[in-house]
Amino acid sequence: MTSVRMDKWLWAARFFKTRALAARACDLGRIQSRVQSGAQLKDQPTKPSREVRIGDMLRITNDGGDFEVEVLLLSEVRGPASVAQTLYRETEESQELRRKAAAERKAMMQFEALPASRPSKRDRRRIIQFRGRATNP
Repeated sequence: MTSVRMDKWLWAARFFKTRALAARACDLGRIQSRVQSGAQLKDQPTKPSREVRIGDMLRITNDGGDFEVEVLLLSEVRGPASVAQTLYRETEESQELRRKAAAERKAMMQFEALPASRPSKRDRRRIIQFRGRATNP
C-alpha cells in the first residue's frame, strides 16, 4: 500500500470518530497539507479523496486542538489507540503549543466567577428580560 485516502487515514489515526466527520473537516479546510513551493513551504487545504503518503506533513484542527504531524505509516483500518498513535509523529512545536493552550484554558477557569446558587424566579425573569425574550408584550 503506497497511499490511502485522507479521510480514511484521519479516521484510522483516530483524529475523528467517523469518516464522515473527517471528510467534513477536509471540506471545511481544517486539514492542511504542507507543500513545498520553490524555496518556501505552504499549507494547502486538502480534499477527503487526496492520497496520503508516508512522509507527508499535515496540519489538523479538531476539538482536541491543532496538531502538526508527519505521516509514518498508512492504514485503512481503525484499530486500537495504541496502534493509531504509531501512524504519525507529532512535531515538538505542535506539542508545546497544545500544552500552552491547555494551561491557558486551565488558568482561565480559575478566574471565572461561578454563581453561589441557582437563580431565583425573580433573577430568571430579569435574565429573560435582558436577553430580549420577554413573555409579556
